[in-house]
Amino acid sequence: MTNTKAVFSNALGLVSALAVAVVPSVGWACACGCGVFDVGTSSMFPEGQGGMVFLEYDYQDQSHNWHGTSSAPDANNDDKEIRTHFVTLGLQYMFDRSWGIQVEVPYDERYFKTTGGASGSDIVGQNWASLGDIRVQGIYTGFSEDLSSGLTFGFKLPTGSYTHNDAFGDIDRDTELGTGSTDILLGGFHRQELRSTDGFTWFTQAELDLPVATREEYRPGIELDAAAGIYYKGWSVGRTKISPVAQVIGSERTSDGGANADKPNTGYQRIMLSPGVEFDMHPVSVYADVEVPVFQDFRGNQVAAPWLLKVVMSYHF
Repeated sequence: MTNTKAVFSNALGLVSALAVAVVPSVGWACACGCGVFDVGTSSMFPEGQGGMVFLEYDYQDQSHNWHGTSSAPDANNDDKEIRTHFVTLGLQYMFDRSWGIQVEVPYDERYFKTTGGASGSDIVGQNWASLGDIRVQGIYTGFSEDLSSGLTFGFKLPTGSYTHNDAFGDIDRDTELGTGSTDILLGGFHRQELRSTDGFTWFTQAELDLPVATREEYRPGIELDAAAGIYYKGWSVGRTKISPVAQVIGSERTSDGGANADKPNTGYQRIMLSPGVEFDMHPVSVYADVEVPVFQDFRGNQVAAPWLLKVVMSYHF
């Protein structure tokens, strides 16, 4: 399963992101795809010197077995459900128009239902919560005067638990809230106004998560997430500016590796459509979107979510 956010927002309320991943890990019949929470929002392009504190909530309920490009019988998969609430506290600060930093501290809660227990064939459920993998990234936006293009670079740290289990060892490494790995995070973004229209801006973004230091015979797969979309910033109700967003998000993840990985049942390709909206009441903004898969290709049998939810509340200073 995989296991990840916000980046900066202008006073007119964009929503496009510079972060990357609460590291993916797809495993014994599980496919989280959590890295997509970190791309393709629209409130977070840097606009100049200053900072933002944000609180992000993400949710997904992986309850459908998937094999290849279609759904598959639940009986083909020992894992039945992975329901996760992701809560992330973040800080982004631009020291000047070119350089900035972002820190994200996640706390996650997970319910996992699988086949196991004392007999090995019981349906058992586990619920636990813990600190996730912290991400620290630098931001560079010095390519142009309007800060329309930028790079992000940093690390995902192995701060999340990867050893939680019950007495029967029912929780596999790919189902843990932490991966136990240190990952390099690399990303880039670009935005540009559509000059033939009034108020529309298109954007694109890509994020790469590359594990480089792993623990105890488990290496999560490499994940690449990318987004392209358009948003409109021409609506206002009183002092509230409303920006609808439409985007396409694509993900590619390689299979996990190591003796404690389930390589045949990990790795995927996915395309999602994501409508969203941001309400900007500067210095406070609220952004929300829903991400709906329209194409999925999972290796082996993995439980997947029919939709994903993201909500971000931010304060700019």
